[in-house]
Amino acid sequence: MDAYGHVNNAVFIRYLEEARIDFLFRPDKEFKQGSVVARHEIDYKRQLVHRHHPVDIELWITEIRAASFTITYEVKDDDLVYVRASTVVVPFDFDAGRPRRITAEERDFLEEYRDDKEEAVAA
Repeated sequence: MDAYGHVNNAVFIRYLEEARIDFLFRPDKEFKQGSVVARHEIDYKRQLVHRHHPVDIELWITEIRAASFTITYEVKDDDLVYVRASTVVVPFDFDAGRPRRITAEERDFLEEYRDDKEEAVAA
């Protein structure tokens, strides 16, 4: 919460990170080789005041390339959207210290959640 009583813009980055980690690192589907964030884009639609109950974060995949993919999000309550955002994620080989290509297994996983029309699929 910031001085105005609403959730600070930097906190939304943390919310998106938590949703992204929950999505990518589930026990049954995991980006085992690692990934890094290349870009965030956030549109703040309305303020979210401090409260004790959580908001919903829906995410889906809007683009898959050879060595990156885009996750799109909505932070919301029912039909009330606070934030629309996207993150470009790059698979990364930490041993080599450089980006890598998406594996076939990773692509298959991402395709399950792909929606080019940007209609939300709950994660």
